[in-house]
Amino acid sequence: MESLRRLMAGIAGWPRNVKLFFAANLLYQIGGGMFSVLYNLYIQGIGYTDAMNGRVVSIQSLATACIFIPIGLFGDRLSRKMLLIIGALFSGVVFALRAIAETEPMLLVLAVCSGIFAAFFQVLAIPFLAENVKKSQRLALFSAYSSLMLAAQVLGSMGGGVLADFLQHNGFDRVTSLRFTLFAGGIATLAAFAPMLFIREARRQSEPPKTSPAAVGRKPDAANHQTSGELNTHVSENPSAKTAEPEAAAKKPESSSRIIFWFVLAQLPIGLGSGLVVPYLNLYFTNRFGVSLTTMSLLISLGQIMTIVSMLIGPSLSRKVGPVNAVVIFQMLSLPFLLTTGFTNVAIIASVTFLFRQALMNAANPIQSAIMVDRIPDNKRGIANSLTQTAFMLGWASMGPVQSHLVTTYGNYWGYAITFSITGVLYVTASLLYYFKFREPRSKRQMKVSPAG
Repeated sequence: MESLRRLMAGIAGWPRNVKLFFAANLLYQIGGGMFSVLYNLYIQGIGYTDAMNGRVVSIQSLATACIFIPIGLFGDRLSRKMLLIIGALFSGVVFALRAIAETEPMLLVLAVCSGIFAAFFQVLAIPFLAENVKKSQRLALFSAYSSLMLAAQVLGSMGGGVLADFLQHNGFDRVTSLRFTLFAGGIATLAAFAPMLFIREARRQSEPPKTSPAAVGRKPDAANHQTSGELNTHVSENPSAKTAEPEAAAKKPESSSRIIFWFVLAQLPIGLGSGLVVPYLNLYFTNRFGVSLTTMSLLISLGQIMTIVSMLIGPSLSRKVGPVNAVVIFQMLSLPFLLTTGFTNVAIIASVTFLFRQALMNAANPIQSAIMVDRIPDNKRGIANSLTQTAFMLGWASMGPVQSHLVTTYGNYWGYAITFSITGVLYVTASLLYYFKFREPRSKRQMKVSPAG
């Protein structure tokens, strides 16, 4: 409640651009939430197998991964506002078309288009927010942004499932009810471009990055990190350190590239593991336990609500143990719940462990985002975010066929148990890499939380 109180107090001080972007994102994520829960079921409903679902997820993720880098480059050089408007406008149109498409070529072509335009928001949201607030406000803002994004997805996924069930109970067949609900989601996404029209863009001023000793391979006393959706570390307020850093950066112009490389490498196992499990959670609950659309959408929504709560307490944990440690703690705590979800045959246990896994694994995302923008200069934030997102989406693109093969080969029990286990191994790998590459000396963490700082 204290975290929520601080959040609400901070909202009043946010710039007009941030509030307008939040309104646009609310509409965008409501539509996306409907699709994330119901589209796999729609593909099943019109007669396709799980293999087709795997192909759709893979080709959409691959298209997103391929466009990330160009979008990041364009965002660093052109108007982020205009690119976000284009992304919202065309995402809504494509979503509406996907709600009525039935032939395999159209399903795949529209999946590619959807993946392309989804990349606009995924890549540009964090850099856009970062340039519209003070540095001291970023961690709180990213936590609020991630929480709002999930809250909107809750509205979309829960509302979509309830609406589809309501239509079925009132005489509509399963496919028609899903189609109507998905079309409504497309309209909501389309409407997201309207608030963006009123945003006023200012001339950009780049700021120098802060680099950690672990990130650039220098000794602890020579200088002062990030990931795909993740963290905030603040440098000591020592005046001599401030004057030394730009000079050191000039001698090591490649340092930002090296930091970005390690962020990308740390994000790749997360994308691979996530791609095996997350896109198919709705199929997991409906196939293994035979739950209704309403129950399934309620579970997904509850998972997002718990994630919101964990994101609100994330900054507090970050201040106590350090941002890198907070990320690793959240991710490692999620592993027992992940494995229990994969192996249990009891629906209530699967539901509870899924909720905790969802909350813990995603709680670190705003912390990682704050670290990224803190360590990367403004003129490279777009490409840095696009590269880490590319690594993540390449995992989703490559794991779709693997997941569908395992489930069709080994069935709804062992197929999912194997995929959840592989995901656990990949998450451990990512957490260890992140910790050993980006951890900070204890003395530096103490300086950040000292009264003077």
